[in-house]
Amino acid sequence: MEKVCIYPGSFDPLTIGHMDVIHRASRLFDRVVVAVLHNPAKVGCFPTARRLEMIRKACASMPNVEADAFSGLLADYVDRLGAAAVIRGIRGESDFSSEAMMAQVNRRLNPRVETIFLLAKPEHACISSSMVREVASFGGDVSPFLPEEVLPYVTAAFSKKE
Repeated sequence: MEKVCIYPGSFDPLTIGHMDVIHRASRLFDRVVVAVLHNPAKVGCFPTARRLEMIRKACASMPNVEADAFSGLLADYVDRLGAAAVIRGIRGESDFSSEAMMAQVNRRLNPRVETIFLLAKPEHACISSSMVREVASFGGDVSPFLPEEVLPYVTAAFSKKE
């Protein structure tokens, strides 16, 4: 039986920290679904379709990784895909605290939801999508934080905002 995991998030934009988690999950599972939460109440920097495009380009060399979008509860999405686990990246103590609570909520909503935490490599612990957006908004060099496939999207988005 195929073991599927879901790596949910906003990925606004996808960073090298996200990519590290995706690479590691792709070695642990037969199929990894990088799932962008579509929340119509929240306006991100990039529309959902653009985020999916960035993920697909950055993950093109990994045949067992795919990108999808979902709305609603993650606990329900796990059942729709028949996933064995949810993968979450942890950068530090504050991430662990909030992610552990969310894992408990998901488990309460759906006892089948198993959450696996992957610790960030120390060199990626400071990287977040919000940090990338902030640095880009001030014209800073974000290339060390992004997969090369994602950099043109971020550069284009923030060059328009000047």
